[in-house]
Amino acid sequence: MPFGRSLRYDNRMKRAWLLCLLIVGACGKGPSDDQCKQLLTHIVDVEFKEAGAAASSDALKAEIAKQKTAVSEAKGKEFMDTCKKKMAKARVECALAANDKESMAKCDEAK
Repeated sequence: MPFGRSLRYDNRMKRAWLLCLLIVGACGKGPSDDQCKQLLTHIVDVEFKEAGAAASSDALKAEIAKQKTAVSEAKGKEFMDTCKKKMAKARVECALAANDKESMAKCDEAK
């Protein structure tokens, strides 16, 4: 994978985390640990998909998987704390059902 292309993932991931923080803005009965873990994985998957991270070879698939793992590990603890303490269960469920960032952002608008 060209170096310049991986930098685009970094910039796009920053936007994804901003989206996460917007989604996490509500309080209420919190989601489970498992739901928060699923949401983190889902957000990373959606962001990489929208960034065009489609792999045609095993080597590219492995590289994308490594990048996803690195992002999840880098933000995992912070995300999990915020998700469990500040996010309503209904919003987590909404975001898990969303297939793109725009749909996820709409979950923050839902009451």
